[in-house]
Amino acid sequence: MKILYLGARRENLIEYLISLGDSVVTTEKKITAKSSILENVDWIISYGYRYIIKNDVINRFDKKIVNLHISLLPWNRGADPNLWSFLDNTPKGVTIHFIDSGIDTGEILAQQEMEFCEGETLRSSYNKLTVLIEKLFIAKWREIKEGIIVPSPQVGNGSYHKTADKTKFLELLADDWDTPVNNIILKNMKEKS
Repeated sequence: MKILYLGARRENLIEYLISLGDSVVTTEKKITAKSSILENVDWIISYGYRYIIKNDVINRFDKKIVNLHISLLPWNRGADPNLWSFLDNTPKGVTIHFIDSGIDTGEILAQQEMEFCEGETLRSSYNKLTVLIEKLFIAKWREIKEGIIVPSPQVGNGSYHKTADKTKFLELLADDWDTPVNNIILKNMKEKS
């Protein structure tokens, strides 16, 4: 099987796919239905990919494109899901879902919630979420590609954020991504009151 992996290379995921006998092609570049990289591709896996996959590609690979997202969908669709889970005090976790024409709105294949402890920073929480999503993917991939997992629709409205939405909160990030999440939560609560 040939898999197109979209996003920054995560060697452990790529090595895992190769260990199953699959060939893996990777890119971080924008793809279109006319992209030659799509030739003979059976599945597309998106993880941290910075572009929206257009409908002509989605229709060509119906139910064969999955996204690895570090939020507990339907919460925190779109950009910076980890940051927004703390700013909005929403459930935290990871989701594997089919890609559809919306942004992070596709049917859910697997999810796992995660709790964080005192002293967590945005960087450490992000790192823990990436470890969790990669473990979940490795645990569920065979069932996903064999169609064993029955996808479920997302329930509720959840939340969605664009990259630009965080601009007014940048002042809360005193230590950039090493800012303790408790500081962000407390400062944000003070600003809202």
